[in-house]
Amino acid sequence: MLKVDGITVCYGKIPAVRNVSLEVEEGELVTLIGANGAGKTTTLRAISGLLPLATGTITFRGRPIGNSSARNVLALGIAHCPEGRRVFPQLTVRENLDMGAYLRKDRAGIARDLERIYDKFPRLKERLHQAAGTLSGGEQQMLAIARALMSRPRMVLFDEPSLGLAPNLVERTFEIVSEIRREGTTVLMVEQNALAALELCDRSYLLETGQVVEHGTGSAMLENPHIQKAYLGG
Repeated sequence: MLKVDGITVCYGKIPAVRNVSLEVEEGELVTLIGANGAGKTTTLRAISGLLPLATGTITFRGRPIGNSSARNVLALGIAHCPEGRRVFPQLTVRENLDMGAYLRKDRAGIARDLERIYDKFPRLKERLHQAAGTLSGGEQQMLAIARALMSRPRMVLFDEPSLGLAPNLVERTFEIVSEIRREGTTVLMVEQNALAALELCDRSYLLETGQVVEHGTGSAMLENPHIQKAYLGG
């Protein structure tokens, strides 16, 4: 479904990722793990059209999307749920949800999807007319996820969905990511909680200093001695 082949992405002249390759099959939940600064967020931003490629290619469902605009990538079916939630703080919850569907023209479908969002996130329904910036961190994360789903994506890119959340909300966030995958949406997720990410995923890639250094199934990566020592506390 998604193929990233040998991409290099730079900030100025400094490469942030170098010769990164990965694949995500339809229906999979794949994770990127690694330390801060390893290139995980940069990789997602390149896929979603927010950063240009210096080298390499990206294809989605057989179509080249490397160096496409973020708008075109979204129109093709890839939604990006960014690190730090990035809701529109001055807009209401409902207005944020409407922004998620701004490329869509099917009013009846949008209305049905809104009802599904209200069922999945009842707290958001209670706060429809509240400014998003006044929500708690957990509520903002739910809104960011819901906004991404309003585009009716084929794939969602999650960047650190558990960052800054209380432990009970971290668990609920991972449950929601799993639900999204079970409902048929493919997921590529960046997550610093390596243990949770590897327990949740089908396959995973480990990035270090901008390069993929290990990859495999979640269960195999959990047994990898290097990953156990460096990321799972030995």
